[in-house]
Amino acid sequence: MRIDLTGKVALVTGGTRGIGHEIAKALVASGATVAIAGRDLVRAQEAAATLGPTVRGYACDMADAASVTALVEAVERDCGSLDVLVNNAGLTKDNVVMRLKDDDWDAVLDANLKGAFVAIRAASRGMMKRRHGRIINITSVVGLTGNRGQANYAASKAGLVGLTKSVAKELASRNILCNAVAPGFIETDMTASLGPEQRAALQSQIPLERLGAPADIAAAVAFLASDLSAYITGQVLVVDGGMVM
Repeated sequence: MRIDLTGKVALVTGGTRGIGHEIAKALVASGATVAIAGRDLVRAQEAAATLGPTVRGYACDMADAASVTALVEAVERDCGSLDVLVNNAGLTKDNVVMRLKDDDWDAVLDANLKGAFVAIRAASRGMMKRRHGRIINITSVVGLTGNRGQANYAASKAGLVGLTKSVAKELASRNILCNAVAPGFIETDMTASLGPEQRAALQSQIPLERLGAPADIAAAVAFLASDLSAYITGQVLVVDGGMVM
């Protein structure tokens, strides 16, 4: 069966590069009209242009509730609806707990967790009226396992798991499905700087013996956005090559 999102409108936060950009590409390939959001409007519009004429770029500060609400309203106004929300935007400010500043804790929780909550709150209104919607939160395996030096990031991603399950229970009666995807180690700008020994150490923890590709995450998101997942809600799909099984 083929993933078909023809006629659907999707919003991908953090869609200007990396995993978010690959998710947007997969949704476009499946027939969706896609909006991507990033902190900088010019960059967002340039990234959108690389994906085709059905893609729009928007600026949004995910740590600012008013900015997130305005983003959702703009997409619904410009595109006519919002059928698929992908909360992908993420921020890291790593440090060990003893040295982690309050501001760095707040910045990561606000952008990664509160921003997703505000986007869901804003998008769910229209979805409830239409009695259809797909909400997909990009969490992380560190939200399931924890990670040294990332207490704020891991807490934000663990919070997304709880948010996903709560929203799934609240909105299921309106045919709105809410799921999460938890990537493992993925080939991105961050992993590109790893040395050979670091890369080998990471790969030794993964049964498939390789890092994942952004396309691996995008494929999972496209599936959850489609009618092929019509009986799946409140779940965390771990895409990590078997690392945390």
